[in-house]
This record gives sequence, C-alpha cells and structure tokens, in this order.
Amino acid sequence: MKKSDKSGLSRRTLLKGSAAFAGFVGTQAVTGFPAVHADEPITLRYLSTATNQSPAIAAKAKEVTGINIEYVTVTTDDVTKRIVTQPDSFDLVDTEYFSLRNLIPSGNLMGIDAKKVKLVDKLATAMTKGEVDGKKIGNQGTAPNKVFYLEKQRGKEFAKEPTDWITLIPTTYNADTLGIRPDLIGRPITSWSELLNPEFKGKASILNIPSIGIMDAAMVNEAMGKVQYGDKGNMTKEEIDKTIATLIEAKKAGQFRAFWTDFNESVNLMASGETVIQSMWSPAVTAVRLKGIPCTFQPLKEGYRAWASGFGLPRTLKGKQLDAAYEFINWFLSGWAGAYLNRQGYYSAVLETAKENMEPYEWAFWMEGKPAEKDILGPDGGLLEKAGSVRDGGSYVERMGAVACWNSIMDENAYMVQKWNEFIAA
Repeated sequence: MKKSDKSGLSRRTLLKGSAAFAGFVGTQAVTGFPAVHADEPITLRYLSTATNQSPAIAAKAKEVTGINIEYVTVTTDDVTKRIVTQPDSFDLVDTEYFSLRNLIPSGNLMGIDAKKVKLVDKLATAMTKGEVDGKKIGNQGTAPNKVFYLEKQRGKEFAKEPTDWITLIPTTYNADTLGIRPDLIGRPITSWSELLNPEFKGKASILNIPSIGIMDAAMVNEAMGKVQYGDKGNMTKEEIDKTIATLIEAKKAGQFRAFWTDFNESVNLMASGETVIQSMWSPAVTAVRLKGIPCTFQPLKEGYRAWASGFGLPRTLKGKQLDAAYEFINWFLSGWAGAYLNRQGYYSAVLETAKENMEPYEWAFWMEGKPAEKDILGPDGGLLEKAGSVRDGGSYVERMGAVACWNSIMDENAYMVQKWNEFIAA
C-alpha cells in the first residue's frame, strides 16, 4: 500500500481475498438479476483505492448480472483528482463521504436517481438520517446525512432535506476506536485518554494520516478534559493549536513508539508487542488475531470515530453504461455483497438483505453482539473467533449508536496539515 494514500487506505485489505473464497461467503442464491449481458457484455470501470476493491464481489456480480467489473486502482488523492479532472475516465467510483465537500462543487458527479434504486427506502438510517434504532447519533465531522442529497441532479450544493438525488449510495461503513493488547496491559481500558497515559510510555502509537489522526487526538484531548470542541471534524485554528500542543508534549516525553500510515505497520506493531495501545482499524485487529495473538478493538465510553464510503456516478455516464451502473448498484444492495462485507466486520448499506444472505449464527455474532454458536472463520477460512466469543463493542446498535464523530476534511485543512507535520517533526 502506498503511503500517499492519505484517507484510511488499508481498512479493507482483508476484502481482497480471492474469488475462490466466494463459495464460503455466499450461502444463498441471489435472484432477480438474470445475466442479461451475457451475449453483449458490458464493462464498468470501477474507480477506487485498492482497499475498496474485492475480486470475490466482482466475480459474483459477473456471475449474476453478466457485468464485468474492471477495477481502476489509484490512491485516495488520485480518486479525487480523477473525479475533478477526468470524469470520463471511469463509470463508477467508490469514495468516502468526507471527500464530497471537495468533489460536489466540481459538478462532475451527478445525483443518483433515487427512483432507480430499488432498495432506497431500506438504506441504513445511520447514513440517511444520522439515526440508529430511532435515536440520533453523533454528527460532528462529515456525517453522511449532512451530504447525502443534492438539490438537483446536476447540483453543486447539498440539500438540507431529502430529495430524489443522492450523492453516494453507501457501500460500507464502520466505527473505529483504539486497539489494545489486553494480555500486555492487564487491566480494563475504558477511555480514549489512555492513549496518552504515561503508563504506556514508549508503547503507544497514533495514525499518521493527518485528517484522521487529529480526530483521534481530539477524542483523547476531550476525554482528558483539555479541550471542549465545537466540532472535532471542523476545528478552529485555536482548537488545532491546542490539540497539536498536547501531542508534541506527549511526543517529547517519549509517549509514542511509532506513527503508522500503513495497515501492515499497525498490525506488526501490535503483533510484536512494540505497542500495546494505538489508533487501529477493525481488520487490523482481525489480522493480529489471525496470528493467534490477543488483540481487542476496545469500546470506549466517549464513543467511536466513524467513516463511510459509497458509489458515485460521473456526470458523463449515459446510455447502456448508465443502465449497467444502476443494475450493479441494485445487485450490490440485494444482499450477497452486504453479507460478504458484514462477515469482515464492516456494516452494509441494507442490513435486511445482508441478513437474508447470512447464516443465523453469523448474523447473531456480527450484528447482534451475541456469543458465537459456532466457530467464526476469517476471510482466509482460518479460525477468527471460537464458539462462545462475543464481538468487540457488541451489537450494531451498540457500536453505531455510540458514534461521536465522522471522518472529515476541515475548513482549516491546510493549516491543520501544517501543524500536524510540525508534530511529526518535533
């Protein structure tokens, strides 16, 4: 993975298993999508980072719909550049909601017609309304419901109320927290403030992707009572200064073992025991566990930092290619892909159809927070959790219901990056 991918690049590394694994992850046939393109195949150029791509999903889509998925793999920065400068170089893009404030003003993404999305009314309310189980969740940062709708199909401004024009159809989302080595810590960890606890001097690590790392730092600062933020995802210069000052003070005191950028770095730091507490992503915790090493994606009382990705359509798309894009999106929401993603620890856009494509014991473990009735296998078919285990953070409602903020790009982003670099260089 390239370090130039600055948005959370390797979250989905575990999704890149071979298509051969498709037999394990799909237990029910998906119907209603005849391979109508078998005689006249259509290829969709799917633009995203490597971490948003899955050979197994592409193979299943081809089998069911007859549509070829041709992955166009670039860095996160280049996803944005392509959309802004070359909208005719792709047919479908999978990008993060926090990027939309930079993308929509270009006019190069068109609103997705809600009337053509069969399950639009079933999309997770965490995305569409900022609610889980009927209750509002944290919306600091770029919460998807803030940027979910456009005023018109070719609009360059977000609508404040639901419309027929959707910016991105959700592909996957999750709530991130700290990873810990419970065997090496030996006591309960309940707060983000523990990342800067001197008890873990030289054994802590933070994510060195500025726009995400500073939000983790803000969760820590607020938990320590040092700063009360108006919006952790859109800090003032004064809030940025206070946040960075805390980090520099901790760094000079020797708190940090490393600053990781790449998924594999985070895995190796935890697996080796060089760090015992750090910013982490769910699949990285999974990767450590698959090595047989204890690692916990730790629920914390202040809540989670969330992120979300979704499908967008370029304004240049038309005709059969446009029809095929809607067909692929509708297939993606129909359950097989959602179940595949849920089994990796992510959350899918339409929970109802994903559930229909999972075994009851799988759904109970991944989504309801219940003890596993059977062994839970990882993406490679290896043992992930033994029967009786409970998922870190519990159920979907407990995890997504405890979101405090969302990944974002701040108004003061240039200033923030400058100050973050001062911290790294200190």
